[in-house]
Amino acid sequence: MKKSLKIASAFIGIVVGAGFASGQEILQYFTSFGYWGFGAVLVATALFGYLGMVLMGLGSRMQTISHEDAVYAISGRVLGKIIDYTLILTLFGILVVMVAGAGSIFSQQFDLTPAFGRTIMIILVILTIMLNVKKVITIISSITPFLVLMVVGITVYSLTTMDSSFAELEPVAREQLSSTPHWLLSAINYVSLAIALGASMSLVMGGAEKDEKIAARGGLIGGLGFGFLILLSYLAIFAKVDVVGSSDLPMLALADNISPILGVIMAIVIFAMIYNTAVSLLLSFSARFVEMGTSRFRIFVIISGAAAFLLSFLGFTALVNWFYPVVGYLGLLLVGALVVADIRKTGKTAKK
Repeated sequence: MKKSLKIASAFIGIVVGAGFASGQEILQYFTSFGYWGFGAVLVATALFGYLGMVLMGLGSRMQTISHEDAVYAISGRVLGKIIDYTLILTLFGILVVMVAGAGSIFSQQFDLTPAFGRTIMIILVILTIMLNVKKVITIISSITPFLVLMVVGITVYSLTTMDSSFAELEPVAREQLSSTPHWLLSAINYVSLAIALGASMSLVMGGAEKDEKIAARGGLIGGLGFGFLILLSYLAIFAKVDVVGSSDLPMLALADNISPILGVIMAIVIFAMIYNTAVSLLLSFSARFVEMGTSRFRIFVIISGAAAFLLSFLGFTALVNWFYPVVGYLGLLLVGALVVADIRKTGKTAKK
């Protein structure tokens, strides 16, 4: 059970990401549907539990060392190529959103121009990849449990200091920008988005565990655990939607509401998570096209980073609203392939 819990914790760390930490994803995908958002949370939790189990189990069953092998094995050459390029598009697209999010932090918390935060972020990310600073990433990865504690604390505060009832806040919640037109579609799209973003690492992590049952159980617990975090964030933002609904980073606004010091701490935590996510995204994206460690690789990293920086000027909230649903719809191909692979138990003979 200890091994499964370790895998569960790692799975949550992969899918939590910086978009979740900011609260903007939760606002658009769940809170904006008011009471129906709770139904979306339940559906998403069930799907995360199931797909987490399938992903980790498949990785273990096939002893995966790269997402490419698993993707082509479960979906064939043609569909496999489409899914592979979808994952590549996801890596770069979410990188753009992360850089935009860094700008929003500096703008919302410190009243500085968003361009300043974006510039700092992309320079740090490119330098980290150039210098291969693995220790920095390891340290920052350990922030995830701290974020979880902050989400729990902020939720308790929001619920105990509500100025209006949920019935009064429901119309306000429904006025917020939504990523999709229906709560059920929103739940499916959000799960698909998160799975597309976390599939590569999840398959590789599952491949590191030889016992398929332990890996699958870890994925199930991790998926359900992430669903619980979504529920907490949904309630926290819903309880104060009249105050934080217009913020780029609702969770940061909630922390600021409690205490300016907590707001600064939350800003640092979100910035660190964005940095952590952005480094892995740019590194994975670049490594997919050019061999790591070469001069061509370094040039590719700089050019890709610069392109992401320029595209980030479209704005964080707008990018989440436009790009995330697109990735979610494309990711449905991967989700469908995973379900079929689970039914067929693809990869059973891989280790013989």
